[in-house]
Amino acid sequence: MRRADLEHVIGAAANVVGESEFVVIGSQAILGPHPDAPAALLRSMEADIYPLVSPEKADLIDGALGDGSAFHRQFGYYAHGVGPETAKAPSGWEDRLVRVPVAPRPGSSGELNALCLEPHDLVLAKCAAGRERDWQFARDAIDAGLVGSVELLARVGEMDLDERQAAHLQAMLEGIRGDGN
Repeated sequence: MRRADLEHVIGAAANVVGESEFVVIGSQAILGPHPDAPAALLRSMEADIYPLVSPEKADLIDGALGDGSAFHRQFGYYAHGVGPETAKAPSGWEDRLVRVPVAPRPGSSGELNALCLEPHDLVLAKCAAGRERDWQFARDAIDAGLVGSVELLARVGEMDLDERQAAHLQAMLEGIRGDGN
């Protein structure tokens, strides 16, 4: 997915739910602060989003723009309607969202905004999910210089993790840093 694709998803979601601000919490959030992020970080064709003011409308997004929808079939990418609880990011992540103005689409009125997870928060949320692809995303983001391992390690303590989970996350991040980062 490219930045223009993410903006298209936001515009289409605005038309579906009648909202103007959407939080982007999945891997495509990297496109907010880094519109030209390396291809390795842009493999997903799914944008995890929810309307800021009315997160309960995320189901409408899933139905109209989700996996297997006509939108997905036509454009090759789609929206996954999620909720704020989906983001397992460090505390305070809401205050660090990166605002990206999005030009209104036909049928939309007014300014639209994508509010993207800040890259360190994004990487840590993905690491907390613990899937291999999420760890690869972390490695790729560090290798590309989009996040720093020192800041990642500092924010682990701000996450809602038990002691074992936090120790595991820290050890994994130290391992990535030990690879030369």
